[in-house]
Amino acid sequence: MLRIRTCLLLVLPVLLMIACKGKPAAPEAVFVPGKVELSHAKGFSIELFGDYRRVVVYNPWQDEKVLAVYYLVDDELIATPDDGMRVQVPVKSLAISSVTHAGFLDALNAVDKVTGSCSPELLYNPSLRQKNQAGQITNLGDAFSINVERTMLLKPSALLMSGYKQDDPYAARVIQAGIPVIYNNEWMEETVLGRAEWIKFMAMLVGQEVLADSLFASIEQEYSALRDKAFKKLNWPSVMTGSNFRGTWYMPGGSNYMARMLLDAGGQYQYANDSTKGSLPLNVETVLANFSNTDVWLNCNFNSISDLLAADARHGLFLAVKSNKVYNYNKCLLASGANDFWESAVVRPDWWLNDLVAILHPELVPGYELKYYQKLKK
Repeated sequence: MLRIRTCLLLVLPVLLMIACKGKPAAPEAVFVPGKVELSHAKGFSIELFGDYRRVVVYNPWQDEKVLAVYYLVDDELIATPDDGMRVQVPVKSLAISSVTHAGFLDALNAVDKVTGSCSPELLYNPSLRQKNQAGQITNLGDAFSINVERTMLLKPSALLMSGYKQDDPYAARVIQAGIPVIYNNEWMEETVLGRAEWIKFMAMLVGQEVLADSLFASIEQEYSALRDKAFKKLNWPSVMTGSNFRGTWYMPGGSNYMARMLLDAGGQYQYANDSTKGSLPLNVETVLANFSNTDVWLNCNFNSISDLLAADARHGLFLAVKSNKVYNYNKCLLASGANDFWESAVVRPDWWLNDLVAILHPELVPGYELKYYQKLKK
């Protein structure tokens, strides 16, 4: 009994204090210090500190060099180091320079934050198209020469840019105006899962980290399961990709995400063992020599076989043309030039892989209807 009374005497003052002050305040959110482990993406890193996150975007043109450092805070009063740009999150508004950004934001239920876009006529997302038609999205011009004046007048919380070059004078002017420029370089990743994992980067900006983690885990699982099925197939059809553009045929190097995806889909690709990360500029004669007997032609930039032959009669020498196995990714192409392939397929490589497996190994996905690809009409 004495022990019980002693406990009550100790607890009672605490209860009285709580009763006097009302309900206790919710504890402030803090991050457990450490580094977020990424499964596939190599272009950025995330470190958690007590009350902010440090995000490093690496220079895709110089190995192990840093392109930009960001400190994400949810309170403007939080102090951060001086070696990076402070960004208050979640952001209230965003200007985007690439339609791939729209794909990520759509997956994160955050397209409502978009107030400006480069080439907004190329946006496929229905909600963004509607906003653009209603005059609620400012046209920021071309992504390679963004309209700085309009961006400054718009005053977005941040400008999302794809780093196409190391020194961008337009980005520098936007930063000087006090608008954070955030580089999303997913397009430089070596695998499609690496590209898709940038959804975790985007999620930090809009406060959707939990959704991003869950969604990416599902994407990774679906992609891996389908890839493993394709690997088990004994007979892999040979594949070629791209189109002849003014005498030059650009095909992916063996370390390019497209080449690796063709392998994941169970396709034989001539340059699979090449070490090039970008594209290989080839002449038509070289392509004919290496791919004239290829089974399937993917990513052809034409809509019909007749248009393909009209552009260059030599196209008719390819086996894929003769057997009518030529595909483009224009099933979701709009008259404006907008194409969902450049939005949702970047975020959902599992959907993209489904299309490729359905073309190369249709028996693995019976009844599947192509989402992005379509066979060229005769």
